Amino acid sequence: MITPGLEPHLCPVCCTQAKALDVVDFNKNCEEKTGIFLPMSGKPVYYFHCPNCAFTFAPELMAWSKEQFEENIYNDEYALVDPDYLEKRPAHNANEIFNTFSPFYTNPRHLDYGGGNGLMSKLIGEKGWNSTSYDPFVNTDVNPADLGKFDFITAFEIFEHVCDVNHLIKSLTSFMHPQSVVLFSTYVSDNDIKPNQRLNWWYASPRNGHISLFSKKSLTLLAESVNLKFGSFNPVAHYFCYTKPEWIKN
Repeated sequence: MITPGLEPHLCPVCCTQAKALDVVDFNKNCEEKTGIFLPMSGKPVYYFHCPNCAFTFAPELMAWSKEQFEENIYNDEYALVDPDYLEKRPAHNANEIFNTFSPFYTNPRHLDYGGGNGLMSKLIGEKGWNSTSYDPFVNTDVNPADLGKFDFITAFEIFEHVCDVNHLIKSLTSFMHPQSVVLFSTYVSDNDIKPNQRLNWWYASPRNGHISLFSKKSLTLLAESVNLKFGSFNPVAHYFCYTKPEWIKN
């Protein structure tokens, strides 16, 4: 008899048989690294690890409905485990993006994918960019096909939250033309998750909704599945593109 939660699962990225890695309490959260610990919930969350591409994921949470996520994760207490998400992070990202990439783009069509309340896009728009925010969970009255194509797409703190990684990459490509660049952020797990070792990595935090944890290989394979190139600027900032522009040196 198989223990509930340990049923076999295929890797969503490369379809290899994944192996159970570890179990953590549902209330494990990213703010623990700053000394903020929530009471134990008593709810086990099992993470699986792919031996081929090193993608790590929580199958049970991936199967949740939108309503379950809103009730259990993205609720009124979410700010306890991610206090910067409403204002501080969007403002910081807006300044960083504008200051870093304005030398390469003159009034580009910019899309902030998964932009939540739209603050980052609003702030970049005030600086002069033609910016749009689209969040599938927020802008439910918007038909994404009506938005068109964009020169520069940002997707910050999105990848680790998604249930369907293949839908995500296909959705991003629907907004791209041949010269588009997608800049996205997610910490890669290459030096932090290993088979037969406890899952102690701070980023593996179900209370934050971190259910998809990527290695560089899994991001490379995901890109190749839709004919994109993948590269990294550092362990958290990465890009997808069809044709690498001259300003990307790595």
